[in-house]
Amino acid sequence: MNDALVSFIGAGPGDADLVTVRGLRRLREADVVLHDRLIPRALLDETRAGAEIIDVGKAPRRHCIGQAEINWILVDRARRHRHVARLKGGDPAIFGRLAEEIAAVRAAGVRFEVIPGVTAATAAAALAGVSLTERGTASIVVLATGTDHNGHLPASLDWDLLARADATLVFYMTVRGLEVITATLRALGRDPREPALVIERAAMPGERVVAGRLGDIAAAARAARVESPAVFMTGPTVSAATVPMAARAALTREAGDVEVGV
Repeated sequence: MNDALVSFIGAGPGDADLVTVRGLRRLREADVVLHDRLIPRALLDETRAGAEIIDVGKAPRRHCIGQAEINWILVDRARRHRHVARLKGGDPAIFGRLAEEIAAVRAAGVRFEVIPGVTAATAAAALAGVSLTERGTASIVVLATGTDHNGHLPASLDWDLLARADATLVFYMTVRGLEVITATLRALGRDPREPALVIERAAMPGERVVAGRLGDIAAAARAARVESPAVFMTGPTVSAATVPMAARAALTREAGDVEVGV
């Protein structure tokens, strides 16, 4: 094995300006770049002349390169080149299959590093003016996936705990399962009047914020035709969101106006 290095780089949530200085430097140095579908496309303009660019992005309902093949490409290119960059949307360690890819390069004896990035939860919160934690109000943040590796609602989540937690909950990959997620939380006792947001394409062109309460946010997102990628957040700090006037009304209206049917 040569002295190759694989850099797992967090590209951030969609705005090229949100990549870290170190991540940008490593990207510019790389001989090969494997990138996800949702990375800021402007970052590819930063790669050096002659670098091999490989799109390994996954998308719902379309054929894509499987994870085993991505792992193979990483090892193969590391054996043939000095520096491989694996550019992942958001932060590599949050719902990015980082562990599987690290295991592959480690088993092949390849050196690696992980360069963190801004994840969708923090980008979405920043867009809406929400603090995910707040002294005396929310000291816990839960980042959860709304879709497991088979595209289903994750059965392994402790839904009872999530329903009871005095925490800000942020669910990734929720478009298909939002109604089930919100109905499950309500059925287990979470307050349907709790403020909630769905943020589509956070920090990307076309970003949108849909606001409501836990009891009606799924219907509001459906009416707005929200599409992936989007995150859903709910919790006591979400009421502070700085959103357009129509969305602000949804966050501040009386609890009696909320549809709570499961």
